[in-house]
Amino acid sequence: MWQPPKAADHGYSMAIEGIKEIFGAFGQGIANGLSIRHDCGSQYISDDFQDELSFLGIEASPAFVRSPQCNGSADRFIKTLKENLLWLRTFESIDDLCLALQEFKRQYNESWLIERHNYKPPKRVREQCLSTINKAA
Repeated sequence: MWQPPKAADHGYSMAIEGIKEIFGAFGQGIANGLSIRHDCGSQYISDDFQDELSFLGIEASPAFVRSPQCNGSADRFIKTLKENLLWLRTFESIDDLCLALQEFKRQYNESWLIERHNYKPPKRVREQCLSTINKAA
């Protein structure tokens, strides 16, 4: 039976931990109301990825073909990640890379001031959005 490589396992387990961190659990429908913008790359339109989104209650929002501005925020974040971590360090192992990515994620979410969020860190904006959703429910 085919098993995904360790790096893929690590990435998938990090995604699960991210869902748990934000929504408090991982399970069917846990992220109802959330949408994810993605490009039309094969990994995002694959049945496995789409099934996982559906299981979690996440709505897929594919970017328009030949419309790079739809994917601009994601592209800008990847550039920021490269400029502030990946191009500055070398990593001895996948585990070292994952630890560095976790620390970058923590710092980014807790302390980076993002212009499109009115100069608030992503964690504060997310907390405000979830609070609004919880009050409406």
